[in-house]
Amino acid sequence: MTETRTFRTSRTSRASRASRPPRALRRVLLTVLLLATALLLTGVVLWQHDYGLHEERVTVPAAGHDLPGVLATPTGRGPGPFPLVVLVHGDGEVDATHDGFYRPYWEAFARAGYASLSLDKPADWLGQTMDDRARETVDALTWAARTRPEIDPARIGLWGASQAGWVMPKVVARAPAPGVRFVIAVGTAVNWERQGEYNLRAELRAAGADAERTAAALRTREATLALLRRGATYEEYRASPGADRELTAERWTFISRNHTADMTADLRAMPPVPVLLISGADDLNVDGAETEALHRSVSAPGTLTVRRYPGATHALLRTEVERSPWRLTLTAVFAPRKLFPPGLLADQRRFLEELSRPA
Repeated sequence: MTETRTFRTSRTSRASRASRPPRALRRVLLTVLLLATALLLTGVVLWQHDYGLHEERVTVPAAGHDLPGVLATPTGRGPGPFPLVVLVHGDGEVDATHDGFYRPYWEAFARAGYASLSLDKPADWLGQTMDDRARETVDALTWAARTRPEIDPARIGLWGASQAGWVMPKVVARAPAPGVRFVIAVGTAVNWERQGEYNLRAELRAAGADAERTAAALRTREATLALLRRGATYEEYRASPGADRELTAERWTFISRNHTADMTADLRAMPPVPVLLISGADDLNVDGAETEALHRSVSAPGTLTVRRYPGATHALLRTEVERSPWRLTLTAVFAPRKLFPPGLLADQRRFLEELSRPA
C-alpha cells in the first residue's frame, strides 16, 4: 500500500508540472502583461494631461527683458478674439507653465472662453522689486492687446498668486486704456512683514513648538527686521547670531528691496473692477482673514467675490495631497485636476463666465 500511494503521488506531481506553461512562455506572458499595464498607464497619463488647449510659444518684451512664454487659447471656439487672463506668479523661479501646474487653470479659463498668457520669470528675478514686476505685467498685457488679433483688448484681466497680491493692484492702476477688467487673487497677503510673522507663528504651531522656542524665534525675527530696516548688508546679516546659513546674498537683496511691500494704498487707489478673492483654510503662509477684511473695506459694492476652501493650503492644493510627497507625485501624474480642492477650478470658470454675460 505504501508503494502504491508513493507511485500515485509521483504521477500527480508530474501531471501538475506538465499542466504548467513552460518557463519561457511564462516569461513571455509576464512581459506582455507588463507592457499592457505600461500602455494602459501611459494612456491614462496622456488622457489626464489633454487639456483641450492650443499652446503657442511666444517671446514678450517686458521690463527690459525678452521673456519666453505661452499663449494658450481655447480649441473648438473659432479664431477669437478671446478675452484674456494674464498670469502673475508668486515667489520663486517659475516657468510659464509652472511645471504644468497652471494647465488645469488654463483649461478652466478656456471652458469659459478665455485665453491665458503666462511668461517665464526673468533669470534675474531676485533683483526685482514689486514695481518692476508690475511694469513687466503691464508690458505683457499691452503686448497682447496691441499685437495679437486673437485677443480682445477690451476684456483682459489678471490672475495672480501669493506675491502677486503686491503687484496686481499696481497693474490695475497703471494699465493703459481700456485697462484691466477683472482680478483673480489667490492666497495674497496684505503686508510683507506681518505675513512673515503670521507664517512663522503658524509653522511653529504646526511643529508643536513650546512658548520658549516660539519666543526665541520671534526675537531672531525682530533682530533680522532691524537689520533690514537700517539697510544692513548681507555680510552684516551673516554675522548676526540668528542668520539663516542657507539664505543667499541674492535672496537677502530681494528681501531688502521688498520687505516694506503693502497692498493697502495700492488697493485703495485701484479702479473698481470685479475681484475674485481665493484662499485656503489651511494656509500657513498668509492670513486670509486679514486680506479678506481689507478687500471688503475698500471694494465697491458688488465687485468682490470671496471663496475660501476647507482642506486647502497656500498653494490651493488639497492639504492631504500636498503634505504627502508620494500622493502629490502620483496625483500630479495621473489625476492633475484632483490636486485642487473641490470647486476651485469650477468657481473660477463661473466667475469668468459671469463677466462675459451681457449686463
